[in-house]
Amino acid sequence: MAQHIQHVRRVNTVDDRPVEYIDDRPAGATHNQAVAARIVWFIAGILLALLGLRFIFALLGANPSNGIANFIYTTSHPFVAPFFSLFSYNVRTYGVSSFEFYTLVAMLIYALIAWGLARLLTINRTY
Repeated sequence: MAQHIQHVRRVNTVDDRPVEYIDDRPAGATHNQAVAARIVWFIAGILLALLGLRFIFALLGANPSNGIANFIYTTSHPFVAPFFSLFSYNVRTYGVSSFEFYTLVAMLIYALIAWGLARLLTINRTY
Protein backbone atom coordinates (compact mmCIF):
# COMPACT_ATOMS: atom_id res chain seq x y z
CA MET A 1 0.00 0.00 0.00
CA ALA A 2 1.32 3.43 -0.86
CA GLN A 3 2.33 5.75 1.93
CA HIS A 4 1.27 9.38 2.19
CA ILE A 5 4.16 11.69 1.40
CA GLN A 6 3.94 15.21 2.63
CA HIS A 7 5.66 17.87 0.55
CA VAL A 8 6.25 21.33 1.88
CA ARG A 9 6.18 23.98 -0.80
CA ARG A 10 6.76 27.68 -0.67
CA VAL A 11 4.20 29.77 -2.48
CA ASN A 12 4.19 33.52 -2.85
CA THR A 13 0.84 35.10 -2.20
CA VAL A 14 -0.43 38.34 -3.69
CA ASP A 15 1.58 40.42 -1.24
CA ASP A 16 4.73 38.30 -1.87
CA ARG A 17 4.84 36.74 1.59
CA PRO A 18 6.03 33.14 1.59
CA VAL A 19 3.40 30.63 2.69
CA GLU A 20 3.96 26.96 3.50
CA TYR A 21 1.40 24.27 2.97
CA ILE A 22 1.38 20.49 3.01
CA ASP A 23 0.57 18.47 -0.06
CA ASP A 24 -0.91 15.22 1.23
CA ARG A 25 -1.71 13.55 -2.07
CA PRO A 26 -0.96 9.81 -2.03
CA ALA A 27 2.43 8.82 -3.38
CA GLY A 28 2.24 7.52 -6.94
CA ALA A 29 -1.27 8.82 -7.55
CA THR A 30 -1.57 10.19 -11.04
CA HIS A 31 -4.28 11.98 -12.89
CA ASN A 32 -4.07 9.43 -15.72
CA GLN A 33 -4.95 6.58 -13.38
CA ALA A 34 -8.05 8.37 -12.18
CA VAL A 35 -9.09 9.18 -15.74
CA ALA A 36 -8.59 5.57 -16.85
CA ALA A 37 -10.68 4.31 -13.91
CA ARG A 38 -13.44 6.79 -14.80
CA ILE A 39 -13.41 5.61 -18.41
CA VAL A 40 -13.80 2.01 -17.25
CA TRP A 41 -16.76 2.97 -15.06
CA PHE A 42 -18.29 5.05 -17.86
CA ILE A 43 -18.19 2.12 -20.29
CA ALA A 44 -19.47 -0.24 -17.59
CA GLY A 45 -22.28 2.19 -16.82
CA ILE A 46 -23.40 2.24 -20.44
CA LEU A 47 -23.28 -1.57 -20.62
CA LEU A 48 -25.14 -2.01 -17.32
CA ALA A 49 -27.79 0.50 -18.39
CA LEU A 50 -28.23 -1.38 -21.67
CA LEU A 51 -28.58 -4.71 -19.85
CA GLY A 52 -30.93 -3.14 -17.31
CA LEU A 53 -33.16 -1.89 -20.11
CA ARG A 54 -33.11 -5.36 -21.68
CA PHE A 55 -34.18 -6.90 -18.38
CA ILE A 56 -36.99 -4.37 -17.87
CA PHE A 57 -38.20 -4.66 -21.46
CA ALA A 58 -38.31 -8.46 -21.22
CA LEU A 59 -40.00 -8.28 -17.82
CA LEU A 60 -42.68 -5.94 -19.13
CA GLY A 61 -43.10 -7.94 -22.35
CA ALA A 62 -41.90 -5.29 -24.79
CA ASN A 63 -42.67 -6.06 -28.41
CA PRO A 64 -39.40 -7.15 -30.11
CA SER A 65 -40.62 -5.82 -33.45
CA ASN A 66 -40.70 -2.28 -31.99
CA GLY A 67 -37.66 -0.26 -33.06
CA ILE A 68 -36.44 0.69 -29.59
CA ALA A 69 -36.98 -2.75 -28.08
CA ASN A 70 -35.36 -4.39 -31.10
CA PHE A 71 -32.32 -2.10 -30.77
CA ILE A 72 -31.96 -2.93 -27.06
CA TYR A 73 -32.34 -6.68 -27.64
CA THR A 74 -29.93 -6.86 -30.59
CA THR A 75 -27.33 -4.56 -29.05
CA SER A 76 -27.30 -6.38 -25.72
CA HIS A 77 -27.42 -9.89 -27.21
CA PRO A 78 -23.62 -10.36 -27.55
CA PHE A 79 -23.17 -9.42 -23.89
CA VAL A 80 -25.78 -11.85 -22.52
CA ALA A 81 -25.17 -14.72 -24.97
CA PRO A 82 -22.34 -16.28 -22.91
CA PHE A 83 -24.77 -16.67 -20.01
CA PHE A 84 -27.69 -18.28 -21.91
CA SER A 85 -27.08 -21.87 -20.79
CA LEU A 86 -25.50 -21.11 -17.42
CA PHE A 87 -28.58 -22.29 -15.52
CA SER A 88 -31.37 -24.60 -16.56
CA TYR A 89 -33.95 -22.02 -15.45
CA ASN A 90 -32.68 -19.08 -17.48
CA VAL A 91 -36.05 -17.65 -18.52
CA ARG A 92 -39.37 -17.78 -16.75
CA THR A 93 -42.19 -16.77 -19.06
CA TYR A 94 -45.45 -15.28 -17.81
CA GLY A 95 -47.66 -14.54 -20.81
CA VAL A 96 -45.68 -12.13 -22.98
CA SER A 97 -43.26 -11.09 -20.23
CA SER A 98 -40.20 -13.06 -19.18
CA PHE A 99 -37.82 -12.95 -16.25
CA GLU A 100 -34.31 -13.32 -17.69
CA PHE A 101 -32.00 -14.68 -14.98
CA TYR A 102 -29.06 -14.66 -17.36
CA THR A 103 -29.35 -10.90 -17.83
CA LEU A 104 -29.13 -10.34 -14.09
CA VAL A 105 -26.11 -12.65 -13.86
CA ALA A 106 -24.47 -10.83 -16.79
CA MET A 107 -25.02 -7.49 -15.05
CA LEU A 108 -23.40 -8.81 -11.87
CA ILE A 109 -20.41 -10.29 -13.71
CA TYR A 110 -19.79 -7.16 -15.79
CA ALA A 111 -20.05 -4.94 -12.70
CA LEU A 112 -17.48 -7.12 -10.92
CA ILE A 113 -15.17 -7.01 -13.95
CA ALA A 114 -15.45 -3.21 -14.11
CA TRP A 115 -14.75 -2.91 -10.39
CA GLY A 116 -11.70 -5.16 -10.73
CA LEU A 117 -10.34 -3.23 -13.72
CA ALA A 118 -10.85 0.13 -12.00
CA ARG A 119 -9.08 -1.13 -8.87
CA LEU A 120 -6.26 -2.57 -10.98
CA LEU A 121 -5.76 0.74 -12.76
CA THR A 122 -5.50 2.58 -9.45
CA ILE A 123 -3.65 -0.10 -7.50
CA ASN A 124 -0.98 2.18 -6.07
CA ARG A 125 -3.45 4.82 -4.90
CA THR A 126 -4.79 5.07 -1.39
CA TYR A 127 -8.32 6.30 -0.89
